[in-house]
Amino acid sequence: MDKKIQAMVVFGTRPEAIKMAPLVLELKRHNRLEPLVCVTGQHREMLDQVLALFGIVPDFDLNIMQSGQTLTEITARSLTGLEKVFNQARPDIVYVHGDTTTTFAGALAAFYGQIPLAHVEAGLRTGQKYAPYPEELNRKLTGALTDLHFAPTASAKKNLLAENVPEAQIFVTGNTVIDALRHTVRPDYAFSRPELNGLPSEKRLLLVEVHRRENLGAPLEAICRGLRRVAAENPDVLMVFPVHRNPAVREPVNRHLAGLERVLLIEPLDVADFHNLMQKSTLIFTDSGGVQEEAPSLGVPVLVLRDVTERPEAVAAGTVALVGSAADRLVETAANLLRDQAAYAKMANAINPYGDGRAAERIVAATNWYFAKSGARPEDYSVN
Repeated sequence: MDKKIQAMVVFGTRPEAIKMAPLVLELKRHNRLEPLVCVTGQHREMLDQVLALFGIVPDFDLNIMQSGQTLTEITARSLTGLEKVFNQARPDIVYVHGDTTTTFAGALAAFYGQIPLAHVEAGLRTGQKYAPYPEELNRKLTGALTDLHFAPTASAKKNLLAENVPEAQIFVTGNTVIDALRHTVRPDYAFSRPELNGLPSEKRLLLVEVHRRENLGAPLEAICRGLRRVAAENPDVLMVFPVHRNPAVREPVNRHLAGLERVLLIEPLDVADFHNLMQKSTLIFTDSGGVQEEAPSLGVPVLVLRDVTERPEAVAAGTVALVGSAADRLVETAANLLRDQAAYAKMANAINPYGDGRAAERIVAATNWYFAKSGARPEDYSVN
């Protein structure tokens, strides 16, 4: 029997873990591939929750997280640790995901080790260096080092082609987050938080998730003022806001929203709770990239609290609306969707552009084709 391909999957944050878990599980199904998992621990508790949910035990854990860590410190500790892991494990291919600091460090470590690099969720771009920061440059720099680009959409592929990436190195796969939802969302789901099992059914649920760096400070202040008005002006809604642990998020959120009628501020949720709460929601307010991809699969309109997005497919499809952080626009857009059934239905029923739950399967097929050097090239995913 031929030697197995050592496939090293590297990630370090909760969003990465959610999207890489389906790939790890799919790699385990193939005899020709031997998956190895290395986590940097850029996030700790939130990362561990996802690993437990999907039953993944890392082969290597760098455990780099420190209180108050800077981007430079994360990069340096990840790069040093990954060099040691790659020298020990000698993988045949390294997979990184998306746009985190772990992603860039993993890509650079693979390049230094002259190991083929696969970039999952490749090709997302805003075209603005600091929006989002540091993600936009993390993914562009990673792309410059990548051998196999797994673009989630045709639009992402177009971005890569515009940067002169050879088309032969690009595979459109759909997004693995849709694969993950198939593992987590269930009609009979019971929440681990008691307060979520008893939400009043007569209220329309508004879910809020805000945490990105570019919204800290004045933008978040404006967002909170807008959310306060939405709750006050719509008596038939209940707003649930899992508040990020970053003090720069908690302070303004608590100052503007704590104690308000029909506003429930709670601790961050684990993945399964959050995915199933999304399914029950009427409307979602977020600055998260992942939620922009997940919610359309569940038929829930999303208001993106950012000025630009690297996920224009959802905007074009009509499943999300880009509203920025200005309070007046946030309130106006939410009011229109909550009061205009036709406008709401148009967003809720738009076609999800992000996949069919088979992205990990396509990534593994492309990996096998890459190493086999023969046979038909796997077909790209396309929206029907």
